[in-house]
Amino acid sequence: MLRYLRSYTLLGLLVIFSMILAACPAPAPAGGGEASAPSAATAAPAAEAPAAEAAAAPKVLRVNLATFPDILDPQKSSFSNEIANLTLVYEGLTRQDAALDTVPAAAESWTYNDDASQLVFTLRDGLKYSDGSVLNAARFAYSIGRNIDPTTAGEYAAITDEILGAPEWRACGEDAAACETAKAQVMESVMASHSDGAACAGYDDAACNTLTLQFSKAAPYFHVVMSLWVTFPAKEELITAAGENWWSDAANHLGNGPFVMETLEQGVRTVYTPNANYWGTVPQITIDFAYITDTAVAFEAYKNNEFDIITLAAEDLEVVQADPVLSLEANIYPGSCTFAVMFHQLKEPFTDPKVREAFAYALDREGWVQDVLRGLGSPTLTWIPPGYPGYDAAENRWGFDPDAAKQAIADSSYGSVENLPPITLTFSDTPRNRTRNEWLAAKFAEVLGVQATLDPVESTTYTALTKDINTAPQMFILGWCADYPDPQNWLSVYWKTGAFGERIGYSNPDLDALLTQADTELDPATRADLYAQAQRLLTDNAPVAFMWNNVNARMIKPWVTGIVKTPQDSSWPGAISPWTIDIDTSMQSK
Repeated sequence: MLRYLRSYTLLGLLVIFSMILAACPAPAPAGGGEASAPSAATAAPAAEAPAAEAAAAPKVLRVNLATFPDILDPQKSSFSNEIANLTLVYEGLTRQDAALDTVPAAAESWTYNDDASQLVFTLRDGLKYSDGSVLNAARFAYSIGRNIDPTTAGEYAAITDEILGAPEWRACGEDAAACETAKAQVMESVMASHSDGAACAGYDDAACNTLTLQFSKAAPYFHVVMSLWVTFPAKEELITAAGENWWSDAANHLGNGPFVMETLEQGVRTVYTPNANYWGTVPQITIDFAYITDTAVAFEAYKNNEFDIITLAAEDLEVVQADPVLSLEANIYPGSCTFAVMFHQLKEPFTDPKVREAFAYALDREGWVQDVLRGLGSPTLTWIPPGYPGYDAAENRWGFDPDAAKQAIADSSYGSVENLPPITLTFSDTPRNRTRNEWLAAKFAEVLGVQATLDPVESTTYTALTKDINTAPQMFILGWCADYPDPQNWLSVYWKTGAFGERIGYSNPDLDALLTQADTELDPATRADLYAQAQRLLTDNAPVAFMWNNVNARMIKPWVTGIVKTPQDSSWPGAISPWTIDIDTSMQSK
């Protein structure tokens, strides 16, 4: 099973990495945000220090991550900026390497049974948390159970639904008896033990090295799921003692990852130092994440040597290209994200599929990429991006067509633009984001005659709003970036009923059935065909207006070395293996 999944994903990735090798400095995606008060990221530039002093300076990688995380709870987080922090402190049983293959992490090995309905992990010997305490299989059993527990209400809870009893426990509602029965089933299906099957004696039992998962159906990809943050082994006793917001105190983040969280300053910064108890290569650097949402401010700080890595915004591209120094520091390479205009299908007028079609037809994707992104990215009419398994190059529905857009409104239950209810376009408020959303609203006005009201909200608040079906805006832009290179991650994880698509009221029983069939299919060709059918079905009624695929665009100082880049660098470059990163402090002094 392991060989099958790797060969399947690598086939698509060969395309991506050929693009990376051919990539050269070019326009980068836009960022944006309001000016924040700089913290340590705006200290005096290292270049001002004497050379001897600089040679002995600590190696601190200063990264602007833009939006501060809404939440840093492994079983509740879902956005890339949240995950970027969690993956420094914690680690799953597996992880992805530079080729995006799934490889051993806290587990040294795993095996499936013949029909992929059972998965057994064997943990490495001597695993420890950053404080030196024992890390065993019981800790992972707890984290998986906590992800499923309906009281956790995690953003990614559905991703472990293959576990026997998991969907029933998550959906048991107020039925106490049903909840207890389903919970008991999950506890039996997620079993920590000694290698000989003997029961574990608790969290301090170092011989508790085996985790056995029982599934309700074939799940040949589940070793990949075990690399995700929802399985990260945060300590139960710390969560219980501190309550709902336990994660807001750095002292509670005792993890098993390559770094230790030293500072968690709400809205301003997070700082990480190397974890000496990490089983693998101990990192060489400290990482300092800052959260300046205004890309113009971040760019000026970068030019002043106050940051080592920032996102390169489209608005700064021409300046970078024209500068002999900055142009050499631009890193632009393929990404793994698809962005779309989201329509809340429980909020009028987007309850009507004809209205959704009209707005999809009215979306000038080419104009957006050229005028707003300055060529950074590519227009798309489909969900899975180029280079990833399942990409549909033949999809051509709902492309820019002003006449078809007007006709769709005429064919809708509203009959005309004049009969539409007020429409609001909500976005993360930054000076540059205002300009971008003004552009989008102007295009909808030009094509459809619709006067959309702009609704700017604070960046972290925007993230929180989009997570809940009850607060998700009527119309807004949001993206999805790959967790792992497989159609299951793009389609089942996002669009099955109860998953992320439900935040905008999307539910399609026919799609659910097709995806369930694809998820359990063991033949690669049949599986690929089922996912292809599912993606076409998804697009049928224009649930959203697919808009563009990103590129990764970063400015990186020349003294930062050892960064391993992948298409999945949606938060910052080097996240896949931060222990390979080094800083030549002697260069900082020049």
